[in-house]
Formats: sequence, C-alpha cells, structure tokens
Amino acid sequence: MKSLEVTLRELRDSGRKALVPYFMAGVTPDWTQHVAAAVLGGADAIEIGIPFSDPMMDGIVIQRAAERSLEAGTTLDSICAQLSARDLGAPLIAMTYYNLFHHYGLRRAAGLLAQGGVVGAIVPDLTLEESDEWREVCDETDIATIFLVAPSTTEDRFARLAQATQGFCYASARMAVTGRAQGAGDATRVVEAVRATSDVPTYVGIGITSPQQAREATEHSDGVIVGSALVETILKGASPADTEAFIRTFRSVIDE
Repeated sequence: MKSLEVTLRELRDSGRKALVPYFMAGVTPDWTQHVAAAVLGGADAIEIGIPFSDPMMDGIVIQRAAERSLEAGTTLDSICAQLSARDLGAPLIAMTYYNLFHHYGLRRAAGLLAQGGVVGAIVPDLTLEESDEWREVCDETDIATIFLVAPSTTEDRFARLAQATQGFCYASARMAVTGRAQGAGDATRVVEAVRATSDVPTYVGIGITSPQQAREATEHSDGVIVGSALVETILKGASPADTEAFIRTFRSVIDE
C-alpha cells in the first residue's frame, strides 16, 4: 500500500473528513506560500495542478490559471524544484495530463515528482487499460496513481477502478468540467458505488465551491476536493492570509 493511502486511511479512521484544496502551480510567484497557508487553515492534503496547454477536465477558471502559469514560464522541473525547497506539511498530489509525462519520459517525470515530495498523481486522461507502464514507474517512487469515477461509470468499471486506485478514489459529483455548480450532483450515488466494491477512501470533487456544498458532500464521503472557487480568489489577488481564511471557513463548516 502506498504511503499516501496509509496516511489517508489513518485520517479516516480518526473520524476526520479530509479537505483537499487544489492550487495551480506557478500561477503567482508566491503560490507555495498559498499552499502553506492552506495547510495552516486545516487542509489535509494538497492537489497541485501542473499547467497544460490543452486540458480536458478543467473549466474556465483553472484554464485561465494554467495559461497565466505557462506564460510565467512554469514547467514540471520548476514546480518540483520549488516544492523540494520547503516542507509544506501535508501530502502533495499532482494533477495534470498524460501528454506532459509522456513528453518528459515516464520514469523521469515520476522521479521529478518524487524529488518534489509528491506522493500521488491524478491523470484524468489516462485510462485504466493504458496505465500499466505509468503505475510501474510510480511503484518505484511510492507515488499513488489515483483514478476517477463519474456518474456515467458502469457498475463493472466502478469495481475495477475502485480496486485499482491508490491513495483515494476521486468521485466526480457530476458530468462536467471543473467550476461552479448547484447542489451536490450525483456524489452520493457515485460514492456508494465505489464503496460497494472497495473500502478505499473516497473523496468528492467537481463543482464543490461553497462550504455548505462541501459539508453535504462529506456527509456521504471521506473527504472533499475544492478547486475552482479557491483558484478564482487567487487570480483576483488573494493573499496567503486570505487563502488561510478561505480554508478555515470550509474546515469549520465540514467539522460542525
């Protein structure tokens, strides 16, 4: 079992619901300070977006953040160098697209992530059937490969993905790209489908933009991922202190 999953299972066993904010690496010069502030505010793990020019899962807010990051010259090398320069105090999970890793070379990409302290990777365009080579190189570096399930996932595929995922299972609450949405979507049904075949921690993401939505999502799951709402505040000039306050608001409502 990968170290990330050990940590997240221990967190679940303690009774705490996980709060996992998403940050776009390189979007501002002080982006790692925002990450550190989120941990102070109560984040349990951090999802680090690695900018890619042609994302398939990201809505307009994260697309804008990726464009700004790329314009600033951000690369996988620069991100991992910045991450390795400090201990951010929480497990780090990379999120990007397979083309980037393929371009770098899978072993080199996994090695860079490990050097940066990354212990998990979400690669939404990498299918289970085509993931063997990536998972093999990740086994050499203790990086958990995290798979997504969605409302459209078939019963048989739920079982296969839930048993293959490492660290946690990413349960998409709706058939949509990242961004604002109303209600909890199909989160409950998706989480229950995972739990029917696996006891892996299961976190809900996509469209979770308010503390109340986060609380509703964690009523039936082990944690929640908050992305676009936080990234939007940073794009608008939020300081690390603002980020800490943002996370504390979500944390307090989830813990009620």
